[in-house]
Amino acid sequence: MTPAGLTGSTRDEIARLLAGLPAHRRTTFELRVDRWWDDLVEGLAPYPEPTAVAERVLLLAAAAYRDRDDDLHLLDERRMLEPDWFQRPEMVGYAAYAERFAPEGTGLPGVGERVEHLRQLGVGYLHLMPLLRPRPAPNDGGYAVADYRQVRADLGTMEDLRALASRLRAEGISLCLDLVLNHVAREHAWAAAARAGDERYRRYFHVYPDRTVPDAYERTLPEVFPDFAPGSFTRDDELDGWVWTTFNTYQWDLAWDNPDVFCELADVILFLANQGVEVLRLDAIAFLWKRMGTPCQNEPEVHQLTQALRAVARMTAPALIFKAEAIVGPNEVVHYLGQGRHHGKVSDLAYHNSLMVQVWSMLASRDSRLATHALGRFPAVPTTTAWITYLRCHDDIGWAIDDDDARAVMLDGWGHRGFLSRWYSGEFEGSTAEGLVFQHNPATGDMRISGSAASLAGLGTALRRTDEGAVPAVDEAVARLLLGYTVVFGWGGIPVVWSGDEVAALNDESWAATPEHAADNRWAHRPRLDDELVAAARRDPESAVGRVYAGMRHLALTRASLPHLHASVQAAVVASPDPGIFAVVRRHPVGPMLMLYNITETGREVPGWWIREQGLNPAQVIDALNGYPPHLAADGSLYLSTYQPVWLVRP
Repeated sequence: MTPAGLTGSTRDEIARLLAGLPAHRRTTFELRVDRWWDDLVEGLAPYPEPTAVAERVLLLAAAAYRDRDDDLHLLDERRMLEPDWFQRPEMVGYAAYAERFAPEGTGLPGVGERVEHLRQLGVGYLHLMPLLRPRPAPNDGGYAVADYRQVRADLGTMEDLRALASRLRAEGISLCLDLVLNHVAREHAWAAAARAGDERYRRYFHVYPDRTVPDAYERTLPEVFPDFAPGSFTRDDELDGWVWTTFNTYQWDLAWDNPDVFCELADVILFLANQGVEVLRLDAIAFLWKRMGTPCQNEPEVHQLTQALRAVARMTAPALIFKAEAIVGPNEVVHYLGQGRHHGKVSDLAYHNSLMVQVWSMLASRDSRLATHALGRFPAVPTTTAWITYLRCHDDIGWAIDDDDARAVMLDGWGHRGFLSRWYSGEFEGSTAEGLVFQHNPATGDMRISGSAASLAGLGTALRRTDEGAVPAVDEAVARLLLGYTVVFGWGGIPVVWSGDEVAALNDESWAATPEHAADNRWAHRPRLDDELVAAARRDPESAVGRVYAGMRHLALTRASLPHLHASVQAAVVASPDPGIFAVVRRHPVGPMLMLYNITETGREVPGWWIREQGLNPAQVIDALNGYPPHLAADGSLYLSTYQPVWLVRP
């Protein structure tokens, strides 16, 4: 190894740790250290002695490398040869709570029983929601972690997790788990030691003797859960101080300005990688670094430290990739994929929350202009990274409509956000959506929305109709749902299906029956996967659920056949001549791909001259979604029926 600044004692200790490995494996580690050392040290710049911290974590990396299973070393080699494995068009994701996805009572072994269901949907990436051992309820849906190295007792053991990861890997499915970086549960061993008076662990947290410093910070801190967790600090009598608690009183923020915290979490990352986890969702990553006078989100040190964590992971387990959970604005979220000197060195994946918001906005307003403007101003991201795209997720929908974006298309941002809340809660005249209001803030008028994709699309309302308009109402709801997912699948990156959406699951009417869920209506869109609904979808392809299931499978198959959808190619929104049409162009070396989406319930036409301006002759293309030429009118314009999408490519 030749890294500058690496001391002889560290070299000797690494040699001792790896002494039992074959020569070729020792050489591989040395080469990786040479490759990633500079990124590691640079990322540790927030600390006074970055090289010393780098040496500490290098020893952790060597020990984890020594302990890594042979099949995982083989996976590392494959991924080094195929670094774009997660960017490919055939990659489709699926997200679920393990206990609600597996047959009831079967835990992690039961998740393995669902492999065939996943393969039928073309899934190559499975995100299981928080399953590391949390504190007893309430635990923020599992995000209040009490032990990073244990699985929830009701789901099984760490050995069960390793077995599941191995089974999924054999089927070509990569396992994604949540890693909560910003905080731990009050019951975590580190927090317990701090409460017991251990000064070393007390420094793992932001603790203050009185309200002086907390009050100064709170002048610029937004409240995440103003209804049930106001403020950002909590008085703890055992700790004899005020501790930083961004999310809930029982979730203590970690002090990332302490290099001991960095080393602890780096070791946790390597441990999880050695269990066979291939993707880590870095939860609440935007909040890691605290700076007085700011919102304490998206600070530059967040990106530096993530780069350092990624460098450590690359040394030991290059098959592991990072996904940033940063639900922030366009100009901020791109930094989590790497901008400037961090280009391509931070996270490999990031959530495209704005796409989800804009799809639902278009379906409510029947107008694409806001989406075109807002999505069009996203800066380019590194070609080695990818977006996570989705129509729904486990969380509520916050209407992240930027006021400047709204003004640019002659809308009032506050008014449009209010319209969307009323539309998707079913309060607006003409709406058939059945969402639930979550976290209404009377002072600001802010309302977020819970609800399954099918319920938000109005399918439940349509299915209950008994009049002559019932059939067309169902048809339109199914079309809206599939149109939304077609946008998601066509954007590039990894489209992720939220569990139940593939069979048009409606809101879970019994969401409040579980006591710890009773105050959180987000559980309405977290239903248990219904085996009877899945069977019905497969049995009757003409039913509403059957059409949705078949449509989702078809999207995955079609997507896999189109090189245009490789994530290294950026999606470019273009202003459509008709605001009822949303248009996206992907310019791949094999040729352009033009995606047109009719976001209305009425037929629309797109002029042939405009399509030619995008680089395609409408008379010489096919719609990749069905393999046939599109419907052209006598004047050469392209006709789109109710909520119809087309993906136009050269044959």
